[in-house]
Parts: sequence; C-alpha cells; structure tokens
Amino acid sequence: MSHKKRIESAYVLAKEQYAELGVDTDQVLEALAGVAVSLHCWQGDDVGGFENPDGELTGGIQATGNYPGKARSADELRGDLDKALSLIPGTHRLNLHAIYAEPNTKKPVERNELTADHFTGWIDWAKSKNMGLDFNGTFFSHPNAAEGLTLSHPDAGIRRFWIEHGIACRKIGEAMGKALNKPCVTNIWIPDGTKDIPVDRKSPRVRLCESLDAILAEKLDPKHNLDAVESKLFGIGSESYVVGSHEFYMGYATKNDVLLCLDAGHFHPTEVISDKISSILCFVNELLLHVSRGVRWDSDHVVILSDELRAIAEEIVRGDYLSRVHIGLDYFDASINRVAAWVIGTRCMIKALLLAMVEPTAKLRACEDAGDFTGRLALLEECKTLPFGAVWDYYCLQQNVPAGQTWLDEVRAHEKTVLAKR
Repeated sequence: MSHKKRIESAYVLAKEQYAELGVDTDQVLEALAGVAVSLHCWQGDDVGGFENPDGELTGGIQATGNYPGKARSADELRGDLDKALSLIPGTHRLNLHAIYAEPNTKKPVERNELTADHFTGWIDWAKSKNMGLDFNGTFFSHPNAAEGLTLSHPDAGIRRFWIEHGIACRKIGEAMGKALNKPCVTNIWIPDGTKDIPVDRKSPRVRLCESLDAILAEKLDPKHNLDAVESKLFGIGSESYVVGSHEFYMGYATKNDVLLCLDAGHFHPTEVISDKISSILCFVNELLLHVSRGVRWDSDHVVILSDELRAIAEEIVRGDYLSRVHIGLDYFDASINRVAAWVIGTRCMIKALLLAMVEPTAKLRACEDAGDFTGRLALLEECKTLPFGAVWDYYCLQQNVPAGQTWLDEVRAHEKTVLAKR
C-alpha cells in the first residue's frame, strides 16, 4: 500500500471514531484551513534585521546559539521562509519588525522616517503568496534606547523620536493592510524598565500613557490596521520594574479599544496565558497572542506541543474565539536549524488547534452542565488516545505538505544546498 493510501485509509477509520462522539472531522479540517498563524520573521536571522545586521541586541532581547546558515539579507530570509511555508499546512501570515526595512538607497533611514516604501519587497512577496502581514515597531537596539527607556524616557526629545517611530509604524501597517486587503496587526512593545527598585513608579507610566495617546491619536480604518499593546513582567536589565506591565496595558487596551497582546513568555513562570484569554475577552474586543515557550525565564524556546500550548488552543476553540484572537509566534532559537525551528513551532501550533477542534466539546459541556464531573473527566482522558495523528496526517496530505517527519528531509536538503554556502 502506498504512503498516500495508508494515510487515507487511516483517516477513514479515525473519521468514524470521531463521528461516534459527534465530531465531523471533514468540517473541522475545512475550518482549520481558514486559520492563519503569523510566523515571525526574526527567527530566521536571530532578530538581526537589516538596519545594522552586525549590531548587538539590546533592550532585553537575546538570541542564543550560533548554528550556521543565518539569513543575511531580505532575499535570503524570504527564501528560507518560502521553504518553511512549503512544509506547513494552510495559508498563513508573516510578522515583521521595523528593522527589516529595505531602504532603496545606501543611506540609512532613521526609524522615525520609515515608510511603506521601505517594505515594498515584503508586500510584493506576501501578495504573491496571498498572505497577510503584521508589523511591530522596533523600540530596542538603538542609541535612543541605550538607557533602557523609550516612550517613557524623561527626555522629551527622545520620547518624541519614539512617538514618531510609532506613528510611522502604524502608517506602514495601514499601507500593508490596504495593499494585501487583509488587516495588519501593528504591535507596540517597549523594553522600558529598571534593573533595580525604583522610587518613582508613577511618572514613567504617566509618560508612557501620554506617548501612546500621541501615537494612537489618528484613527485608522480597522479594515487595514489593528493596534495592539504588549506587556511584560520583567526583562534583561529591567528585572525590578517594567513600565508597561500587564495591569498597565490591560487597562490601556480596555479604555482605548485596542488589542491586548499576551506573550506566553512575558509572565511569571507559574502563570499561563491560557487562563487569561476568557477573562480578557470579556472586556476587549480582540486579542493578539505571541506564542512562545519560556524555560525558567522569557527564553523564547521553539514552541512544542506542550500542555500549555494545547490549553491555549482549547481556550480559543472552546470559547468560540477564533475570529477574535490573532495567533502569532514569537521565539528565536539560534542553536538549531532556523528553518526547522519555524516548521516545528508552526506545525505544533496548528496541531494544538486541530486537537482542540476535534474535541467533543458539546458532549463535554453537557456533562459539565449536568454536574457529571465524573463523565467529563473520563471523556477528557479517553480523548487523549483517539486517533488524532491520522487526522493530522490527512490534513497535511490535503494541503500538499509532507506528513510525519519527512519534512525534515527537505530541511536537511535546503541546509546542504543553500544554508551551508552562506
């Protein structure tokens, strides 16, 4: 029996087994194909960008490892993304940072002077693949961020520079959304904080609020641009105090009707963002997720099919939030093949969504509503041995990407013929 026939035969049996629990796997796969995950461009070059590729990362950003084959230009980065996307089922999105601009002159362009013209290459590439783009201001690794402060800096001139950068980024996001006919989520994350305990916690937060108000003053059409703000508990160099805390940004997002970004690595190690989703969506219209895997700290390990990843997907699906939650990835591992890192993390995110979507949620909810917690627990445990793998392999077959681990052969070939020559 051929590889394809084995997958198809296994799927028929799995489909029958799920149908006994009231789950139509054909409908699930159709719905899953409409879910776009936003891949992060910075996995491909260790958050280097093209502004100063040899520059040292600052502002709480650190990529560890020195695996060979890092992308050195936009063309190389797009080539690596092409390979990764060819191994990932579905049509997805790309998340860009401002430092990935491609100026059409040899003269450097300051961040507060960036325009959509500097991202034409990315827009054309995304258009050719029917993909959407998301965008981020880059508020780190810059002389005006040397003190670890940007939008909350006591110097009005430095604040003005970063406000202008934020405004420029929203305009770029708007242009991307218009060009691609898909809303661009433009996210704001800043590294502002202090290494040791501050006396004045209030003033930086007042300044940050005023700076954000200035950036967001112009109303943009949500058909083209959606604004998001991202919190953090601590960072490298801001261990004791972060200006943009979770409470700060949750309040700001609720008051100002912008998206709140939850990064899985930006909270205390015992906190999980899966438990926050349903609470926050009682008060904000939409959420942005940066799915990462912190190990002891915000270490941005490659996403795996962990309990927390499954819990995130379950909350999104069980709450019927797929239309209100924008799923992006955010990790940068330089210790392994960077293309493989994209493929592993994105395929795991999609697997987690599929696992949640084939869950017999209606039966589980009926048990819960009836107070039958024994039945709920028993069914949840039985679901763990259902033939999910057969459904996943069939989905990959449907989407014309390799099923199982055969995708790794293509990454190895890409490493030998492309990455090894860099």
